[in-house]
Amino acid sequence: MSYPLERIYQEVAYIAYHFHWSIDDVLSMEHRERQIWVREISEINKEINQSRKR
Repeated sequence: MSYPLERIYQEVAYIAYHFHWSIDDVLSMEHRERQIWVREISEINKEINQSRKR
């Protein structure tokens, strides 16, 4: 079973946008590693948004 190409594009764009990493660097990661970074960025964004609401 292959990973949907659209999902790979979303992960790469999300990580590259937030951390300013190159597309090649992000694409060279294993799928699992990209998922970990996506989760970490999401948590950072949640914390920032919560602090702005206070």
